[in-house]
Amino acid sequence: MYYTIKETRAALKSGETTSEKLVRSAVETFEKDKSAPIPLNAFIELYEDAVEKAQSADKEIEAARAAGNIDKLFEEKPLLGIPFANKDNINSKGHRLTCASKILEGYVAPYNATVIDRLEKAGAIALGRCNQDEFAMGSSTEYSSYGPTRNPINREFVSGGSSGGSAAAVAANQALFGLGTETGGSVRLPASYCGIYGLKPTYGVLSRWGVVAYGSSLDQVGILGHTPADIAEPLSLMCGVDMYDDTSADLPEGKSLNSLEALSDAEFKSLKIAIPKQFLKTEGADPDVVKSFEETRKWFTDKGAAVEEVDLPILDASIAAYYVIALSEAASNLSRFDGIRYGRRVDDGQGYDELYVKTRSEGFGPEVKRRIVIGNYVLSEQFSGDTYKKGMTVRARIQREVAAVFEKYDIILCPTCPTAAFKLGAKVDSPLEMYLSDLYTTFVNLARIPSINVPAGRTSTDGMPIGMQFAGAMFSEKKILRLAQNWENDHAGCGIAVKE
Repeated sequence: MYYTIKETRAALKSGETTSEKLVRSAVETFEKDKSAPIPLNAFIELYEDAVEKAQSADKEIEAARAAGNIDKLFEEKPLLGIPFANKDNINSKGHRLTCASKILEGYVAPYNATVIDRLEKAGAIALGRCNQDEFAMGSSTEYSSYGPTRNPINREFVSGGSSGGSAAAVAANQALFGLGTETGGSVRLPASYCGIYGLKPTYGVLSRWGVVAYGSSLDQVGILGHTPADIAEPLSLMCGVDMYDDTSADLPEGKSLNSLEALSDAEFKSLKIAIPKQFLKTEGADPDVVKSFEETRKWFTDKGAAVEEVDLPILDASIAAYYVIALSEAASNLSRFDGIRYGRRVDDGQGYDELYVKTRSEGFGPEVKRRIVIGNYVLSEQFSGDTYKKGMTVRARIQREVAAVFEKYDIILCPTCPTAAFKLGAKVDSPLEMYLSDLYTTFVNLARIPSINVPAGRTSTDGMPIGMQFAGAMFSEKKILRLAQNWENDHAGCGIAVKE
């Protein structure tokens, strides 16, 4: 079993393995899992053309090896023959896309998302689509029309959400890396629960073209992997301005991420780390999470970095502001799913109004309906006044005050989640308790900054993973990935949650 892109690429170049073997192994694991007593349910389906694409990649590799230019081929296509996991809300041309919702049953993507296009140009193979919370609304991947995705460490526990399928697939070694999407922590949270690395880039660094919208001003594609290098390389290949997405942006030094190096000792000792006091006072944080956080803090100080506590009172308002903005934008974005243009249609011939009502009533699950109702309530000034405008005002202040912190400090350090993964069903009937899983993650999306989850230990009771996050200033992906590589060097293999 190969755990990293680097060692898999070396095996492909030498002929030790083939892309077809890698894909067929994933197919066998997927089929075996479907009939397991407690299926993982990470992938919803594997794409039928994945084997064919792998065979084509193998022919290219064999021809280049015979011609003596194998190194040149992999310089042009660094991910040639390497399969990856896709989330069910990212368009992959000719393949089904449902956002794990009944309302998109039968929908086939007519084009590739830009991130898929760029990975395929680099030779990577989209293996299949992964499970998620319906329309990315959830923190546990229990709100899916395909049933929950379980945690590969212990299948009685959730995988986190909403990108729980992609995280579980990577953690269970069913894919080398995976794509997820973030609106309020949906990559970092499942990465934390499953014991792998997960990056939420700066807003705009990865194009949103071809990604089904949830909260447009917050949405961002993210990457999951076993090591920081396995995130850095796909990021370097996907990042940059896209003519189809006006909010996209170039990433300074993005292309240099394909050869990630840890910070030198001198660079590390010059780091200044900020810890928000508001997160230290959080009630409900699991004692094991608090212990791991203190150990992480000590790791920084032992290596010579300066760690200081900072006061950011506005963070207390981040989760409220996030849900006001995200749910309002969700209500607007999901109005397009009306039974006319996409997917499922329930029409008994009583007119358009009845068609809309019945299609949406039968097509959406309860959590999506709840968020649409709340979002429409917030957007209605008649009922809620200027709540949305106030939410945007709070967001602007969060952006300003977090940016001011980075004028003095290099990163913000905090846990990714107040708790480790919980058992299936434990919070599914308590929306407020579920929403608080995002307590430490939403400020990152509101401030539009990058942040990476690093695996930082296990709980003493159940042995479930715990994650910490390193958040940096806008466009500081290289710095936080290099810092994560320092972490990986001192905690080798911590992102390989399940070893075979």
